[in-house]
Amino acid sequence: MPPAPSAARALSSILPQIAGGNGYEAHQKARTFASRYVKSGHYDVAVDVLFQSARELLKAGQQGSGTDLAVMMLDVYESKDQGVDDESRGRLTQLIALVGSAQSWRKTVVDKAIAWSAKHGECPTGDPDLHHYIGELLYKDGAFAQAEVHLLSAGKRDSARILGQMFAEWASSSPETVPSLFAARAVFPYLETENILAARAFLASFLQALPPAERTVLPVGETGDEIHYTPRDPALNFLQLAVLTLQRAGRPGLRDAWVRLYGSYQARDPRGLVAHPEVRKTIQNLSMIYFGIQPPRPAGNPFGDILSGLFGGGGGPAPGGAGRGRPRPAVGLD
Repeated sequence: MPPAPSAARALSSILPQIAGGNGYEAHQKARTFASRYVKSGHYDVAVDVLFQSARELLKAGQQGSGTDLAVMMLDVYESKDQGVDDESRGRLTQLIALVGSAQSWRKTVVDKAIAWSAKHGECPTGDPDLHHYIGELLYKDGAFAQAEVHLLSAGKRDSARILGQMFAEWASSSPETVPSLFAARAVFPYLETENILAARAFLASFLQALPPAERTVLPVGETGDEIHYTPRDPALNFLQLAVLTLQRAGRPGLRDAWVRLYGSYQARDPRGLVAHPEVRKTIQNLSMIYFGIQPPRPAGNPFGDILSGLFGGGGGPAPGGAGRGRPRPAVGLD
């Protein structure tokens, strides 16, 4: 039985070509060698050839060729059914960093890498560590909108802290910007995924970056918690109190406290963020998740109600088994 091939033979004919400025020739050789190794089932050798060739091409400024080999490496990952681990992720983070931010090369590698990690990792939205790395890299490059997606998807406390710093910088770029508009973009998604720790980490980072003159630290009850009271931005106070309330959702009396909290801020600023239709939908969703409060029922069909009454029908049981026993009355949030 012949010995298993080694990447050294292929690389000995590829890397000198890159060093000599023959990027195209090196690119073609790398693809040819890798294809042969894949056909013979030597996936690890193919990955090694593609990774080292792509890395050196990117270092030499050959972004197109390097990106193509990085994408091919991910195709080999798929063929091999390669799982997400430190080594497989580490190759990708090196290549993503080297691709740079010019043109769309980085996005090509990032999109394919996240799709692979979603399929072969433990998280259906993509590997959290990979998301964190990409988000931090994009933040440092000033690509805030793209970084936001990855830092939120990471769901890690460190990612939330970076997101807080980034949003504070973003908000401060215009003196007319209302900080709570940025804070809500992170706090609500974290709360909807029940990631209280990330929501708290985000707020701590975001609030600390605000000018001290715009906030006053105040204690909250007897819990030892505190909020950064912002008189000019009541919605930011609401977001802080919302996190503290939902964190203790299982305790007695918190259900009613949640309803009162939302109702008071909605009444206080009927045209503000808390009263916005999309925020109201989010609040209803959070009320269901943390307290089992059903959203208000939409207006029914009056003719259907009349027919139901005439024929003695009260309708079947509500979806999800609500017809078992007497349903709990919904608490209105509108």
